[in-house]
Amino acid sequence: MSTDTIADKGEAITIVEPLIPEEASKYRPSLNDLAVELASLSSGLRSSLPEGIRAPLADLVRSMNCYYSNLIEGHNTHPIDIERALNKDFSADAEKRNLQLEAVAHIEVQRWIDTGGLTDHPLAPESLREIHRRFCQNLPQELLVVHRPDGTELPIVPGEFRADFVQVGKHVAPSPGAVPRLLAHMRKMYGLQGRSGAIIATACAHHRLVWVHPFIDLNGRVSRMVAHAMLRESVGSEGLWSAARGLARRDAEYKQRLMATDEPRHGGADGRGNLSEQRLAEFASFFLEACIDQVRFMETLMQPQRLRERIMTWCKGEMAKGTLAKGADTVMREALMSGEVERGALPGLLGVSDRQARKVTAELLAVGALKSDSQRAPLRLSFPARLASDWMPGLFPER
Repeated sequence: MSTDTIADKGEAITIVEPLIPEEASKYRPSLNDLAVELASLSSGLRSSLPEGIRAPLADLVRSMNCYYSNLIEGHNTHPIDIERALNKDFSADAEKRNLQLEAVAHIEVQRWIDTGGLTDHPLAPESLREIHRRFCQNLPQELLVVHRPDGTELPIVPGEFRADFVQVGKHVAPSPGAVPRLLAHMRKMYGLQGRSGAIIATACAHHRLVWVHPFIDLNGRVSRMVAHAMLRESVGSEGLWSAARGLARRDAEYKQRLMATDEPRHGGADGRGNLSEQRLAEFASFFLEACIDQVRFMETLMQPQRLRERIMTWCKGEMAKGTLAKGADTVMREALMSGEVERGALPGLLGVSDRQARKVTAELLAVGALKSDSQRAPLRLSFPARLASDWMPGLFPER
């Protein structure tokens, strides 16, 4: 659409301020403490996990992130159904299939982010447009429409900022013409932060992005993907824990705090911007505490010794039932220790023929405990959603 046809009320870039409680703010010391704690815990989790466990865990967390982010929007697609969709196994029910396709689209964007797809800061206007475009391009047509209260429909144009006015609850978002300059201002100011500031900025930017409401729809999902990308940079999360899980577990409070942070400044003692500094600080504290809670949760769940014990208990149970052949536990133990196992080493490791070794690995591949890039490539540890209740209880709800 031509920019001269987009309504612009001429809002100044200062309407989105404060973007972060400034260093002299009374709220800053406690936020700095939370930022340091999150960085320290995230680094501790990363270094506690053997290299061979990190990549498969990040794959599972990607599905978990997607599940919880969509759940916040009222779309419930269980990680086991997401896993089926990733394997091209879709529901016959059209509505469920569409939600599976939505989940796959979400995961593809997050994988693109995780593998270095973003070439600029996650908040750069072009980064936001590309995230939105990539998400939309894989959505079914039925999900690319906004149904308005008056009964009319608006198409969602992939990667395009909105050209219409919008109101969410009591919040009237800035005019569509103001969106590009507000986003450019946010990108500039959030990019100037130091280490602690960049972590606090992740939390603050999450609200401000939703407040600007750059797209006609999908702003919540895009803003959580941006937060995920910013956490990868600011605390080196490596996708090993999910901020979206923390927010979804406190869903009502999350939405209430987002709305509260829309409030204008409460007089002269409430910062120096157009919006309330106190409410922004409260939201940032809530967001960082939700992240800290999730790192601690994963730390408890992923203690290597206890994780190994749970996986080996599951493996021995499956061998006792006859679903896995004798020797499966030895292969799994080796995969847990070193992350991957060369196929050629298995007959010697198990003391069996090549044929029997292939049978053992075929069964482990079939249940999803191991995966491999080809029939000759090494066997790598995998964390399938359908085994998560045995391996990592509490990661997501039972079906």
